[in-house]
Amino acid sequence: MAKKKKVTRKELLNKPDEFITFSSKMFEFASVYQTQIFIGLIIFVVLIVSIVGIGYYSNKAEKQASDLLAVMMTKYEFFKNKSGPEVAYRAVENEAQFLLDELSGRKGGKLARVLYADICYNAGEIDKAIELYTKSLHHFNDTSAVKYFALNGLGYCYEEKNDFKTAVKYFQMIVEGNDNAMKGEALYHLGRIYAEMGDNEKSRAAFKRVLSDYGDSIYIELIREKLAG
Repeated sequence: MAKKKKVTRKELLNKPDEFITFSSKMFEFASVYQTQIFIGLIIFVVLIVSIVGIGYYSNKAEKQASDLLAVMMTKYEFFKNKSGPEVAYRAVENEAQFLLDELSGRKGGKLARVLYADICYNAGEIDKAIELYTKSLHHFNDTSAVKYFALNGLGYCYEEKNDFKTAVKYFQMIVEGNDNAMKGEALYHLGRIYAEMGDNEKSRAAFKRVLSDYGDSIYIELIREKLAG
């Protein structure tokens, strides 16, 4: 490989300074397109501020939703213990509505929809509870315990309306789902509802499955009594 010829300092001084030449061209470009550059800089700054602002607003909104949800549930428990679920339901209407209207896309807002559905159910507002539980199903995936809580709520609601067929559908979805925590309870409810429907064979099958697969269920003694009866 040929050795590169060393450039002397004198030769460098005789050549035009490349940085100076480049700088001159840049200043010339800037003077011609100064308006466009200025607008471009403004757009760039606005974009950066927007990105930072969105992140800040998002975090702030999430905290607001969580804080308001905590306030709502604390207030609900206070009035429920003092005056009952119907009074407590009315006491938290404003907080719940704000969460559903303004913060429904936040985690706290999504959770609020499910919890408020439960509040509605306890207050006897069954149709409203069904509406809220049903909307909640779209916000949580199949591995979320909250989704199965909503399915459980729908089962209770339709049983309350004596629509046993639909109640069975929702409890069966829990049994066939990915969350094991509520399967034993769902099977117990299926056993009860099948008995109400007069299908004793399916009722006993559901109860027996609780005994065989969910021996730690709180319903074990009740089930044994029903099967012995």
